[in-house]
Formats: sequence, structure tokens, C-alpha cells
Amino acid sequence: MKRLRLLWIPIVLLVVVFAVHWSRTHRQLATAAEDPVIASMLKDPAVIAKGRYLTVAGDCMSCHTAQGGELYAGGRMLPTPFGNIPAPNITPDAETGLGNWTFNDFWHALHNGIGRNGEPLYPAFSYTSFTKVTRDDAIAMFAYLRSLPVVRRTNKPLELRFPYNKRSALTAWRVMYFKMGEYRPDTSRSASWNRGAYLVQGLVHCNECHAVRDAWGGQDAKVTLLGGRIPEQDWYAPDLSAQAHGGLQGWSRQDIVDVLKTGQASKGAAVGPMADVVAGSTQYLHDDDLQAMADYLLSLPARAAPVPVPASFDSQALVDRGSAVYAERCANCHGKDGAGVSGVYPPLDDNATVVEPTGINAVRVVLLGGFPPVTAGNPRPYSMPPYAQQLSDADVAAVVTYIRQAWSNHASAVQERDVATHRHTPID
Repeated sequence: MKRLRLLWIPIVLLVVVFAVHWSRTHRQLATAAEDPVIASMLKDPAVIAKGRYLTVAGDCMSCHTAQGGELYAGGRMLPTPFGNIPAPNITPDAETGLGNWTFNDFWHALHNGIGRNGEPLYPAFSYTSFTKVTRDDAIAMFAYLRSLPVVRRTNKPLELRFPYNKRSALTAWRVMYFKMGEYRPDTSRSASWNRGAYLVQGLVHCNECHAVRDAWGGQDAKVTLLGGRIPEQDWYAPDLSAQAHGGLQGWSRQDIVDVLKTGQASKGAAVGPMADVVAGSTQYLHDDDLQAMADYLLSLPARAAPVPVPASFDSQALVDRGSAVYAERCANCHGKDGAGVSGVYPPLDDNATVVEPTGINAVRVVLLGGFPPVTAGNPRPYSMPPYAQQLSDADVAAVVTYIRQAWSNHASAVQERDVATHRHTPID
């Protein structure tokens, strides 16, 4: 075992040397002056309008706007397993925002993940996806951000633990997890499919939530949209395949469009972080872009059948107790058969939120309530009240286990200790 451990030493040294070399060769310093052609484009009202649409599609406001703060002025702390990272001011303020940036500076941040002074950026800024954004779209986005009202707001300091607060450590991370490059259309696919792939993979950055991350916060670039737990938010972003064994198995093209447009579809409703995405971003996308995203998601492959995991305990007692709780608290809205009421109360039978692998989402909805987003297509959505004060951990575990195993659902049981953990997780 000692010899095996020693074998890692040259491997680690090799990675570090390569990372240092990569950092030096990819270092990008601030550009002194704007290119005259781009400078003209940045003032074009049509380019600015396009940039506004793209910036909304990228949901930039959700990170770069503090609660109750000025739009895009930063100030929000983004939680990660390694500490908190402040989202910066991206208004055109010269001292605290993008006022002194050129497009070249912006492009290297968005495309390369390199800051204006050559520093590697933390991947809480989703450049691992934004690298696929085309240069023309990036120009439009920069034009829009430069058109915003100037807000002076000093950026907060990092709140990362050592050694994660040392940016030099990011060079090795980038070697392992970051593949730079614009989206290249697949000529064997339709224009709609390619547009959807560009949005899902790049600008809308779906994989940043809907993927498993390892202990270092990295993702397997070869496996995308398989679903995963969202770090520090205690929600699970489901697998997005609509094929066999996928998280959206059985969803139609219209279902996908509906949930992105209105927050509600015949198969379920957007809750938790996804409700925020719909409210602030996808509801504003053009219908053809939503159709394109649906085309791409419908093309995701079938998933491997889950391997049965032997139950660690007999859940029948939980199911029996949960059945009684469901009859008392839930059946009036969601129906005895779990079918819900179309357009009003989402179904619980064959619902991706209910049967996702961990049970986190159903527990959180029971505890905190279910609040679909307010959208133009669904301006007064019906919400589910929170039951954190009415139900014990045992009752929540029971009713969630029941709905995860009732009707056509065959998901694993949830235990009381799991509910206790999720009950005390911060909402944001």
C-alpha cells in the first residue's frame, strides 16, 4: 500500500507542472482599448436588444442581483461546499463593475474562464458551459450589460476555506474538468435540434445543476444531464432524458415546453430552484427556442435500468402510516389516485419530482410547501402550503415514502433521520 501511495507523487507533480504551463500559456491580461468595429456594434440598439434576450436566457440576473438590490449590481453570496463566492457587479461602473472592460476582457471571462487581470475564475461562474456561447452572442450580451444604469457597489471578498481560496489551485482543476470551445453544430441534425443543443449545453447551462459533481466540484464531461444533487441547496435536479429510465420518461415535447414556459405541465410543476429559473429566465424565451430545447432533450438517450438496491429496513409500516397521512392531508387536492387536477394541482403519480433517486425534493416540498413560479402563462398558480409545523419528521417520512411507492411509483423509502436533516437545511 505504501508503494501504491508513492506512485501518486509523480502523477500529482506532473499534473501541477502541466497546470502551471497551461496557466502561463492561457494567461490573458486586460486589453487597453476597444476594437473600433466592436465598439460600434456595442452601441447598436438591435445588438443591445439581442443581448438583453440572451442575458435573460442565461439567467445572469439570478446570480448577479442581491435580494432587494439593484439589477446586475452583484452582492449575492453563492454557497458552495468550499465556502461562499460573491457574484460581482456587472453594471458598467468603472471602479466596481465592467466600465473599464473591453469586449476582449469579457470574452476571455465568458469563453476561457479567465479574469481581466489574468486570474482564473471560480467555476461558480458557469464558464464550463458559457464557453460554448458564440462570439457574436457574447458581443450582444456585453453590449446589453454596457447599456445598463451604472451602479457603484463594491464587490464582497471571497469566503472560501484554505486551500480553495488560492486561485492557483484552479489551474489543476481546469486541466481536469474544463474543456474550452464554442458550440459546433452537428450537420446531421436539424437546425432546431442544434439550436436546442446550443441553448441547453451552453447559454442556459442546464448541466450545471442537472449533473453529478465529485468531491472537487467537477463533472464528467462525457456524461451530461443525468441529474444530481445541487450543492448547498438541498434539492435534486432530475435526469432530463425522456426515454426509458430517464427522469422525464414519458414527457412529451409539449410537456417540456409547458413547464419551461409556464412552470406547469401535465406531468408536474417546477418547484424549488427550477421555479426560480422559469420565473426569471425560460418563461421569456421565444416559443421556437423552447421547442428547440425540447427537441434536443427528447433526443437524449435512454438510461440504464437502475440496479435494485436491497431495502435496509421494512418500509411497510411507513407506507401504512403514510397512507393515512395522505388521505387526511393530500388526497383532496392530488386525488386518491395521485392524478391531481390538470392545470391546477400537479399529479404525484409518475412525477419526476416525487420519484427522483434521493427523495429530497418531495421531503422539501412537504416541509416548505410547493410554490410554482408566477409566469405570464400561469399568473396565479395554485400553491401547496408548508407542513413543517403540522407534521412530525416521522409523518413526513411516512407520507413521502407512501407517495414514492404508491400507484405506478417504485422509488425508495425515506427515513425519519433524512427528514430531520432536510428540515434544518437553509432555504437559500
